[in-house]
Amino acid sequence: MSDSPAHADDRFWHLSPDQLCKRLGCGLTGLTAADAAGRIARFGPNSDARPRVEGAARAIMRRLLEPLSLILLVAGIVSMLTGDDIGGLIIVLILVLSIGLDTVQEGHALQAAEVLRRSVALKAEVRRDNEFREIDVDRLVPGDILRVRPGDIIPADALILECTAFTAGEAALTGEPYPVQKRAGATTDPDDTSNALFRGAVAQTGEAIALVVRTGRDTVFGAAASALAEAQTPSPFERDLREFGLVIARATLALVLVVLTVRVVFGRPVMDSLLFAVALAVGLTPELLPMITTVTLSRGALRMAGRKVIVKRLAAIHDLGAMTVLCTDKTGTLTSAEITLAKSLDAVGKDDARAARLGAIAAKLGGDRGSLDAALVAGQSNAAHGWTLAGRQAFDFSRRLGSVLATGPEGALLIVKGAPEAVLELCVMDDGARTRAIARVHELASEGLRSIAIASRPWTGATREVETADETDLAFEGLCAFADPPKPTAAAAIARLAATGITLKILSGDDPVVVKRLAGLVGLNADCVLSGADIAELSDEALAVQVQSTDAYGRLAPDQKSRIVKALQAGGAVVGFLGDGINDAPALKAADIGLSVEGATGVAQAAADIILLASDLEVVADGVEEGRRTFANIMKYVRMGASSNFGNMLSMAIASMALPFLPMLPTQILLNNLLYDLSELGIPFDQVSRAATAQPQVWSMTRLARFAAIMGPLSSVFDFLTFGALIMLFHASPDEFRTAWFIESMATQILVIFIIRTNGRPWRSWPDPVLSASSLVALLVAMVVPFTPVGAWFGFVAPPPLMMAGIALLVVVYLACAELLKPLAIRAGLKR
Repeated sequence: MSDSPAHADDRFWHLSPDQLCKRLGCGLTGLTAADAAGRIARFGPNSDARPRVEGAARAIMRRLLEPLSLILLVAGIVSMLTGDDIGGLIIVLILVLSIGLDTVQEGHALQAAEVLRRSVALKAEVRRDNEFREIDVDRLVPGDILRVRPGDIIPADALILECTAFTAGEAALTGEPYPVQKRAGATTDPDDTSNALFRGAVAQTGEAIALVVRTGRDTVFGAAASALAEAQTPSPFERDLREFGLVIARATLALVLVVLTVRVVFGRPVMDSLLFAVALAVGLTPELLPMITTVTLSRGALRMAGRKVIVKRLAAIHDLGAMTVLCTDKTGTLTSAEITLAKSLDAVGKDDARAARLGAIAAKLGGDRGSLDAALVAGQSNAAHGWTLAGRQAFDFSRRLGSVLATGPEGALLIVKGAPEAVLELCVMDDGARTRAIARVHELASEGLRSIAIASRPWTGATREVETADETDLAFEGLCAFADPPKPTAAAAIARLAATGITLKILSGDDPVVVKRLAGLVGLNADCVLSGADIAELSDEALAVQVQSTDAYGRLAPDQKSRIVKALQAGGAVVGFLGDGINDAPALKAADIGLSVEGATGVAQAAADIILLASDLEVVADGVEEGRRTFANIMKYVRMGASSNFGNMLSMAIASMALPFLPMLPTQILLNNLLYDLSELGIPFDQVSRAATAQPQVWSMTRLARFAAIMGPLSSVFDFLTFGALIMLFHASPDEFRTAWFIESMATQILVIFIIRTNGRPWRSWPDPVLSASSLVALLVAMVVPFTPVGAWFGFVAPPPLMMAGIALLVVVYLACAELLKPLAIRAGLKR
């Protein structure tokens, strides 16, 4: 931590330049090069702590230490130690491919995101050794005298010493889209920062000389950026996957120990029992889950890249589909952050283009560069045609107005524009008219519109430069009102998100009045808008209750945004946050899923999990569908394991303890498992119904257990029926028993894929050709191998035709029962 001269909670703008100089140990003439070098050593460079970047080795180890990965690694090693080199190598290869794909994909995404990040500033102009010079921005220190010009990104927090017509855009810091007027001198309002500059703001007009007070992590910007140095907490999907892995690990260990113990107690061969137990462990382990998860998420990332979305963290795709609440900043996400001319009113409040036309003439001829002036010119693009500039009085921020003398079709005309209160004082009008005009300004403000007043008078005598004394006896022409309008797609996108079970909340640093207006325009509940001051008075418990019914918030500090996110999470919501400003970084970090945009600040992009190359909620809605599609395909694999794979292994374990011989040899179990895994390789490519993406999809072990509690026992019941038929009806020998049950097991496991892959009827939702091919090819191999010489290597014999007919009948009845019970299992699984 640097030896900060002014902590982030100090309101340095309350102090005079002399007081600050005393605190900083400097003067108002700037630093010497030697003094600056000493301060660099003392305060540190003007930069932020870099976000933690995980190296390749650490990323691989993190994935390898996941419960599922450890199970696979142990199963593969034990398989090789017990003589099954091929089976062990296959398991380890699957694990290596899965971890490699995941690591490489996220590495590419992070590299792409790094390219998008924008530097806060590259150079700063400071007075060193009594002359202004450019230095690298990270060499800036407290005590420097800084000069800022239009277009500069302000590199540090500073107190203004002098300025001329200076405005700064602080949207990235506060969410306020309009330029902020700055001036030198003390302020009396504790919240008035008009005499201060803040790192990350953009100079728009004029020029300012300022005393640097805070740099690096001590700035407002740096405080937000420091959140990036904190360790990333596991996402909902990563937590769910870890929990699932732990459940599988416990079940596998318990079943293997029970089988091994019982068989040894009953005097069965120890080595055969050990090999059988290892094979059971491999059969129980969903070894393809990491790979299917990674491939499915990677395909989702590629599809989202085609929709102009960069996924930095693969698991974020699932989390996007699980999202139940989306919090968003206002400026640049719901609005275009482009000020437009909304209304032009005459002196009595009626629509009239004259005020806007005169304002555009003054803006065009006077060379004004502010966003309001640009909106005037854009709204009346031909207004200045035929007019020429004869004189001007530059905009004066102390008087809050400026004027031009123009000659044209109406002769010589003095046009004055500026803050309504200032311009109206110079107009010839009675007190009642002036009061009504001010009331009209307040009415427009309640609609979220900012106003300027336009006045004029004919110019008599020779043309010359305008003086302050000339701005008298003016005729009030009217008001020009400006808006930061919502994007045309915003309301439709919000309605689309709402239809899919996602609640949207606006968390803005802008004025609550403006936020309330915007919320109403885009279809949100605007009855109650909480301000930062309101939030500060609420305890965490009270806030957790309040956020359930409030959709809009204004004048929020960065930490208050993250506090609202955490309050929503405390209520069980999966929270996404979409923001592009420095003030959004803490909330982006705290959210379950952070989204930013291409034009966002580097801090916001670094904190986000997903970066949108198009700043539009429609892209978010598309991403939500993709996340839910990905989750649905992953859950198909998990459901299949719960309904058939686990049931078959449980049946095998029980049979091994009840029968005088092994119901299936270890090599046969491994072949069964390998073919079953091959049959599921097409799952990432499968289609997903609209019903499956209609609502947020959350992994629930309880719901999965309910599903398995219905479908798993069904599989075991038919396994026991098969055992009974083979022993009592067909009097099968041990080799015939193993072969027939291998065929039955493969047929039921693979064909039930087509039933479980959809919540509806299978014939109404056809699988993707890739899934059909992988499944049917695996089934064909399983049916053919026992009747070939290769089958003898695994201990198979050709079953008699009547036995095969009985097996076929049992498979058909099982599939019919699975289809009948599936709706019950799914409904049970959906109950919370």
